Amino acid sequence: MSETRISNAHVDHTGKADVLFTHSWHLWNDPKQAERHQPYPPLGTLYAAALARASGFSVAVFDTMLSDPASGFADALDRHRPRLVVICEDSFNFLSKMCLSVVREVSFAMQARAEERGIPVIIHGSDSTDNALEYLRRGFLAVLHGECEATLVEFLDAFMRRDERFAWQFQGLFYLDAQRELISTGARHRSLDLDRFPLPARDLISMDRYSEIWQSHHGRTSTNIVASRGCPFRCNWCAKPVFGNKFVLRSPDSVATEMRLLKFTYGIEHLWFADDVFALDRHWAKEFSSSVRARHAALPFKIQCRADLLCPETVSALKQAGCEEVWMGAESGSQTILNAMDKGLSVASIKQARERLAEAGIRAAFFLQLGYPGETLAEIEETIALVRRCHPDDIGVSVSYPLPGTVFHERVYRQMGPKQHWRDSDDLSAMFRATYTDDFYRAVRNALHAEVNLYAGPRDECAQDRLKAMWDEVYRIEKHSRNAFPTQLPVIENGAHSQLAACTGEAAEPRTSACAI
Repeated sequence: MSETRISNAHVDHTGKADVLFTHSWHLWNDPKQAERHQPYPPLGTLYAAALARASGFSVAVFDTMLSDPASGFADALDRHRPRLVVICEDSFNFLSKMCLSVVREVSFAMQARAEERGIPVIIHGSDSTDNALEYLRRGFLAVLHGECEATLVEFLDAFMRRDERFAWQFQGLFYLDAQRELISTGARHRSLDLDRFPLPARDLISMDRYSEIWQSHHGRTSTNIVASRGCPFRCNWCAKPVFGNKFVLRSPDSVATEMRLLKFTYGIEHLWFADDVFALDRHWAKEFSSSVRARHAALPFKIQCRADLLCPETVSALKQAGCEEVWMGAESGSQTILNAMDKGLSVASIKQARERLAEAGIRAAFFLQLGYPGETLAEIEETIALVRRCHPDDIGVSVSYPLPGTVFHERVYRQMGPKQHWRDSDDLSAMFRATYTDDFYRAVRNALHAEVNLYAGPRDECAQDRLKAMWDEVYRIEKHSRNAFPTQLPVIENGAHSQLAACTGEAAEPRTSACAI
């Protein structure tokens, strides 16, 4: 069966719109991401725009990812002359969850450009949820929090159809009343039926611009998709201000149908599933695999998954559906550190998952985290040993990053200075008293990347010599890079207040999840 191929490289969305949707992530504001040349459309923004359109509002999208907001956003305001601007961050993109300061600056600048034209702005995202009062005092009309779609439609109906101002009662909103007092309408219950949402409004952006970048730099086109929302695990450094801990799945048929659309209508050749955790339910994974094959919708794809979910049955189902790469939050090779993070994961399960993926011919990649309180050289060496034992196909290395609303942030926020957020995704600053300096962690990061690159390439004596020199440098600067009075493993007392103290006694056994949901 053949489908018509869509090309929207030159789609002209110039008409007047009730609502102009946008977001604040611009690829070239982040040098690390710009160098990778792997942009993805703002799924969260496009989901919101699709639902607003389905509810009877005319909508347009200014896609900040590929269009310069410094010049292009003002032009979009003048072109579409909207009654309302909605800055809806892509909460499916882990980069948006990092609350980078450069992204906040773009949001504030967009609000200012709209205000100059008398256009009100509302916003939804992780940073605005954590700092609602600051955004409102900057001039935003309202901040949406939690899952945004239902709240957004109610707001549009109240504001644009009934002309209601400053007396909104529906849930999911922060705003300032007529006396400039902060009002919260409370949390909204999460949607349990994700299939009822229309598919993202990809027709409102230039998908071909994304494909051209991917094709020219990577030899194939790629886009993003999600099969679920939320994550039930409680790693104490992970912020979830939008979707929280409740895990909700789309039906396997719905996901497979969207994959077929992307494959045959948009000419997509690779997918990134942007779910926080994919294949949590092994029965769903099997049904998903069957649905994909029945619809001839299989595409190579990559996912994020926990090591302890990758049982043989799930790995087999993923392989049959087209999975070629799995990113796992390994975080550390030290069981002590994993326990301190409340990761609920064993080092042994990471090794086992890597072996199973290798046997299935699926690439395995590790997210690694340096600098967690209590991590010393001994624990770092355990992480190095894990990499050398498992030979992951790729790694991403970060430094522990305290985000508001997390247990980790509660434990260290009194140590944080004026800098509360990284500027971009390559910042890698420890904003608390870590064991070592930032330069030391960058040296370890660089050596780990060189180690993994060495595994992937042909045997190269010069590369081995360079790697040895990098590790020699790590050990040379180690003693001189230690911080005085670093944060130790924290102990939570009485379940409410935290103090910084050294843990004593044996570490608790890790809580592992069963691959049998």
